[in-house]
Amino acid sequence: MSDASTEKGGDINVVKDLWRVVSAFRGRIFLALFFLILAKLAVVSVPLALKRIVDELSRPEHIVALPVVLLIGYALLRFASTLFNELRDLSFSRVTQHTVATYALNTFSHLHALGARFHAKRRIGGLLPDIDRGTNGIAFLLGVGLFTLVPTLLEIGMVIAIMTARYSDWFTVILGVTFLIYCGFTLIFTQRRSIFQRRVNRLDSNAKSLLADSLINYDAVKYFTNERGEAQRFQHIMDNWAEAAVTNQRALFILHVGQSAIIAMGVASVMLLAGKFVLTREMTVGDLILINAYVIQICLPLNALGFVYREAKDALVNAEKLFQLLREKPEIDEAPGLPSLKVTRGEVLFDNVVFAYEAARPILHGISFRIPPGGTVAVVGGSGSGKSTLARLLLRFYEVGGGSISIDDQDIRGVNSSSLRLAIGVVPQEALLFNDTIAFNIGYGRNGATMEEIVAAAKAAHVHELIDSLPHKYETQVGERGVMLSGGEKQRIAIARAILKNPPLLIFDEATSALDTASEQAIQHELDQLSENRTTLVIAHRLSTVVDATEILVMERGRIIERGSHAKLLQQGGAYARLWQLQQREDDQQRIDHALHSMD
Repeated sequence: MSDASTEKGGDINVVKDLWRVVSAFRGRIFLALFFLILAKLAVVSVPLALKRIVDELSRPEHIVALPVVLLIGYALLRFASTLFNELRDLSFSRVTQHTVATYALNTFSHLHALGARFHAKRRIGGLLPDIDRGTNGIAFLLGVGLFTLVPTLLEIGMVIAIMTARYSDWFTVILGVTFLIYCGFTLIFTQRRSIFQRRVNRLDSNAKSLLADSLINYDAVKYFTNERGEAQRFQHIMDNWAEAAVTNQRALFILHVGQSAIIAMGVASVMLLAGKFVLTREMTVGDLILINAYVIQICLPLNALGFVYREAKDALVNAEKLFQLLREKPEIDEAPGLPSLKVTRGEVLFDNVVFAYEAARPILHGISFRIPPGGTVAVVGGSGSGKSTLARLLLRFYEVGGGSISIDDQDIRGVNSSSLRLAIGVVPQEALLFNDTIAFNIGYGRNGATMEEIVAAAKAAHVHELIDSLPHKYETQVGERGVMLSGGEKQRIAIARAILKNPPLLIFDEATSALDTASEQAIQHELDQLSENRTTLVIAHRLSTVVDATEILVMERGRIIERGSHAKLLQQGGAYARLWQLQQREDDQQRIDHALHSMD
């Protein structure tokens, strides 16, 4: 299939999608169209009134009285055209604003509905400009596009009909030929310019993506003193963008000049013919003024029509990415009407689970284990062993490739994912905090939580005293990703959030691995209290945090190579025992270093 046919199909899909949303406001659309027709009737009538006035006043010997009615009617027609246009815009404004707001909300919700695989690959810096351009494009298509394109065609049709009825057919032929040449030229060159506009959009998204990525990794840039390198990368993209924008403007110049030349030739031909008819007394001066007014009335909208078509094409190009995003299918296409998960005992069962992020690179090979009700199973192993993948599968961020995961004998694929995640509390390695207040971040654990409940959760997580010592207490802003807080403080807030949620199941995904030994020991006490009487899956790096687990699984390359209690695994003298000895030596060295530092 050619690019042109693909593009045309894309444009049709955009219009169909728009109509599905806009059609809910049919009444307002018809009212706006009614005012539009009245406005155009008034506009077309203005030259007719002007012709009558000129003809009356050009024969002073026949004037008995000043044509007051015609003069007042002329003024009223001009006012009416403005009034009806404003009423049209007022009637349609709710349609435009509601549609833009609906698409923004749909996009926002759809992004949250898309799977973890999509979000792992997307570039937020490039995604946001696509959404912004898309919503702006929709606003244009509905507002200026619809109410310039339709009335312009209506006005041109009415003017040609009047001129055909009153004057020589040659005027109609000249106007018709001008219109056809203008439209053909505009269609061809606008189609070509769309290629340049897409390139400008793509480079703009790349620039925004690099800008966001560089600022997010501000610390890394400083660590490696690579400000110049980042500036050079950004300059390279912006140079390409500037060149593409200039090429796009050059194409726009050719389009504008060509359109103006076609209109100028059409106007000149009509006025030469009209002047000839006035000299031969076949037309009056009023007729000449009428034709001149109508030609201008056609040519200005015709120019506007070219502008609107060009801008509408740009708006469609801008909206393409947004609609492509909305058509992106969630990785887990959950069937509607699935029952909610019912947690009675809290037993979790992984049965021969197989999984791969990519088909060529399997991650898990036949993983089977059981977490008893209220028990704790810890999973340890090196990086890339697949232990964190177990947590993502239990939360159903990804679908298992084989086998099953069940909670209280309910396969998690057979329940709705919202109820599944409501039943699970997560304390991740890096606390995920919003750029808002401490109260908001703790309260995020349960919608509608009262301030008293938030404070109680903070006290249970042993973070209340710290919060209370801050100048703004619970209204303290935590900054982007919680940068205003230390790692231990962020983890305690994450624990408070999990306490507030009060779930029957818990996941600790290396919840203390980013902390120093002292902070880890302090946080571990809160984690132990939180997991009491709750079924808990612990993904651990530090073995000292899992010695009390019901069962410990040792993973390597996606397989369980050892399993058992802490004491049993030490007795076996295998991989777990070797790792334990290594970490114990590291802890001893840290204690020696700390003691020597204290002596200094």
